[in-house]
Amino acid sequence: MKNSTNVDNQVETLNDIKLPYKLIHFMRYRLIGYGFSLLVVLISLFFIVTKGFNWGLDFTGGTVIDTTFSQPADLPKLRQVLAENGLESAVVQASGGVRDVMVRVPASFNDPNLGNHIKTILSDNIDKNVNIRSIEFVGPNVGEELTTSAIYATLLTLAMLLVYVGFRFEWRLALGGILALAHDVIVTLGVFSMLQVEVDLTFVAAILSVIGYSLNDSIVVFDRVRENFRKIRRASTVEIINISLSQTLSRTLMTSITTLIVVVALLLFGGPTIHSFSLALLIGIGFGTYSSIYIAIALALNFGLKREHMLPPKVDKEGADQEALLP
Repeated sequence: MKNSTNVDNQVETLNDIKLPYKLIHFMRYRLIGYGFSLLVVLISLFFIVTKGFNWGLDFTGGTVIDTTFSQPADLPKLRQVLAENGLESAVVQASGGVRDVMVRVPASFNDPNLGNHIKTILSDNIDKNVNIRSIEFVGPNVGEELTTSAIYATLLTLAMLLVYVGFRFEWRLALGGILALAHDVIVTLGVFSMLQVEVDLTFVAAILSVIGYSLNDSIVVFDRVRENFRKIRRASTVEIINISLSQTLSRTLMTSITTLIVVVALLLFGGPTIHSFSLALLIGIGFGTYSSIYIAIALALNFGLKREHMLPPKVDKEGADQEALLP
């Protein structure tokens, strides 16, 4: 018997494919997409090189003061009081219960009595019974180690994803997908550098989340392209890619829109604690949706992706040669 995989579902031409809406010729505009992406990446690199980053306390070091109040803490009021007393850059976060607050002050404040100074400010303006549970100093060496670890984690993630996509699909798709991920990361870094938004460990978590989200979006497109290469017998590579993108467009838009609604809510109402996290997700998801179309699959097309690269290898059935030799 002949191998029947996908045979029953094969069609001759694109005219035999039923689409929920009109076919969109995405690849016709890929050169415009290349130009836009190149411009955005160059601008991002310019800001990264010239302005650098506004590193947070997680990377620069500083003093961490753990406090407890006799009543639920009002974090916005705490930030306002500290800012009015010369501690504008202090980071105020909840740490456990509603009465537990962590105050982080940059290393630029070299006051040896910083803990007592903050306790005086809080007791005079917020709560007379405030208690300082601990005072810890985080040196700049720890910040350098965190920076190095964050860079290694990002690069290792990209390398592992390159291997995964290469084994699952094809090296041209893998290379296009990784370049799309690098594009999203560079653009996100560039926006943070341009706006001088504080970069902390939550930002690193957001970058890794963006990588996973963007890759998932690209894999959906790759999988549909591979399926259509095996299903549609008389169509060019450009036509296969266009119809695959048209078929997955509704899924891509619905996923991106619903995710962005949640991210915007976090950005507007989540407070300063997760501001960098939600902003990085907003930028990364927005550009990740775009790059899965005009970077990942478009570059794979320019790298020479063809039908034969996506078809499964032919395997001779056991005993076929012996049967052919029989009289």
